[in-house]
Amino acid sequence: MRTYADLDFVTAKRGSGKTQSFFREAGYEPQKAFNALNGSERLLFFDDSNDRQVDVFVGQFSMSHTIPVNDRLELEPLTLPLAELLLTKLQIAELNEKDVRDALALFHLHDVGETDGRTINARRIAELCAADWGLWRTITGNLETTRTHVDRYELSDEEQATVRSRIDELLALIEAEPKTRGWKLRGKIGERKRWYETPEEVGGGP
Repeated sequence: MRTYADLDFVTAKRGSGKTQSFFREAGYEPQKAFNALNGSERLLFFDDSNDRQVDVFVGQFSMSHTIPVNDRLELEPLTLPLAELLLTKLQIAELNEKDVRDALALFHLHDVGETDGRTINARRIAELCAADWGLWRTITGNLETTRTHVDRYELSDEEQATVRSRIDELLALIEAEPKTRGWKLRGKIGERKRWYETPEEVGGGP
């Protein structure tokens, strides 16, 4: 059984105050120093009795890259839209096995298309990547890596083919999307300059 040492949430910018009140009332202690410095973008809370951390991202998901979500939170009642959910996994510069597994699960369960709902909105992902060379570099690289891991899991040959096909479809749409001027300028620098952030780990306690 998979255990969860931390929980991730996203709230709209206008909901930050209510979110803080909710977690305090639920018994979670705010990381006061961190929240004072970063509360406009990210909040941390701790349940020390269960050794559990809660991350609340405010208006955007920011780790290795920043994924805007503020205007997309109303599309689903309980979670992020599938496109953003996939991006939270694939935006990690140093991809780990857990994130590969989660990304493959999304491709296994959901088709790739140009709408939201039960479909991974490839148009949304392609548009974000077309405006940000660094995000494009990480996402496409991680899609290639994820594709090579398909046969590590208990999927039938048909299921493996479906997952690979969906990854290939997303990659093709990302590459076909017209790139912005900023993307092209940053692309000339390429990997000579680091294209992702390295977020710091934050320990427990108020």
